[in-house]
Amino acid sequence: MSNERTDRVELLQGTLDLLILRTLLFGPRHGHAIAKHIQRTSEDLLQVETGSLYPALHRLQAQGWIEGSWGTSEKGKRAKYYLLTAEGRRQLDAARTKWETFARAVDLVLKPAEGEGS
Repeated sequence: MSNERTDRVELLQGTLDLLILRTLLFGPRHGHAIAKHIQRTSEDLLQVETGSLYPALHRLQAQGWIEGSWGTSEKGKRAKYYLLTAEGRRQLDAARTKWETFARAVDLVLKPAEGEGS
């Protein structure tokens, strides 16, 4: 058995884009910092693997929702920094609305209605 937490949750398809866009809302970050922010703010329940993160960043960049530029990280290493575009902000708003609707619907199904057997 591994030492990893067993209570981590798997990301649903499409949610990684939303999490990346939200992470970039307040300024540019490089890939490792994006993954760490998601892990930290989810209280270690979400861990974004490199094999998922970088294809998502490339996809978001191709869609025009983020832009990338090379810079130097806090550790003095060359890193690509990603920045949310105006189109990315609009997409974030739309995706957040869809996610909130989805989460509400799932919550309604999971909570038994009054008089319903559990």
